[in-house]
Amino acid sequence: MRYSKSLLALLYLPICLIAAQDPHQQLVELAKAGNGVIKLDSKTFDLLTSPKRTWEFEPSWNAVGEAWATVPKEHRDNHFFATLDFDNGQTTFQKLGLQSAPVVYVYPAAQGPLVPASGKVSPLKYDFSNGFDAGPLAESLSKHTPIPIPYRDPINWARYFTIATGVLGLLVTLRFISPIIQSRWTWALVTVAVSLVMTSGYMFTRIRGSPFIGNDGNWVAAGFQNQFGQEVSVVAGIYGLLTMSFLMLVMVVPYQTSPARQRLQIYLWSGVFVIVYSVLVSLFRVKNRGAS
Repeated sequence: MRYSKSLLALLYLPICLIAAQDPHQQLVELAKAGNGVIKLDSKTFDLLTSPKRTWEFEPSWNAVGEAWATVPKEHRDNHFFATLDFDNGQTTFQKLGLQSAPVVYVYPAAQGPLVPASGKVSPLKYDFSNGFDAGPLAESLSKHTPIPIPYRDPINWARYFTIATGVLGLLVTLRFISPIIQSRWTWALVTVAVSLVMTSGYMFTRIRGSPFIGNDGNWVAAGFQNQFGQEVSVVAGIYGLLTMSFLMLVMVVPYQTSPARQRLQIYLWSGVFVIVYSVLVSLFRVKNRGAS
């Protein structure tokens, strides 16, 4: 059963109201105008909460009913789907004490071979906590039908189109970045970066769940059995600068054609190496205060 507005009722409206806008369309336009949020007033609130609203559950109910209509006759004719509009059955709604809608009742067979094994023939109420979609409804009602309801969700063409577009975009992107991906320098940089992070204690802090800094704001934990998360970043940066200065001295400086430029780079990268290594030694002394 449902508490909704019958489309046939539109035929009985006065001629002056036939051209009136559909309530559902009004809500669609209001939501569009408010960027997805409808700004309500007294009139639109009554429209949104109207007891004759039909835009929530009716499509799901009809879809499940249409799916049941496709099963073989010997099963289809032993189970029926029906709807009752409030306009056509006010007495029934009052008798059932219905104060909200929609409501779905399952009436098992009271006689014959299709009587439930439990012997309970009282109507069962569908739990809408499973949602208003047709899939959960069909799954729940299939427990009471002779055979499962053969409902399948409609093909989501938009989803497949999105996936196809994404795959196509990925292929086009790979075409342009493939030289970078296939370059040995790219993988060398990635390998060095990962090695620096891991040797700096990243996994140690992750496994132990160490905080980023101490409660007192200190980012260096005393002792070699403890380490804060910020230490990983600092140590990785120190190792990275040491590695870069060493590589510059070995792989770049010897190939400089200008003696003055070569001399300047020797002084520069040697100074960087000495200063950064001094910082590393100082950090070691902070970790181990007993070291001389």
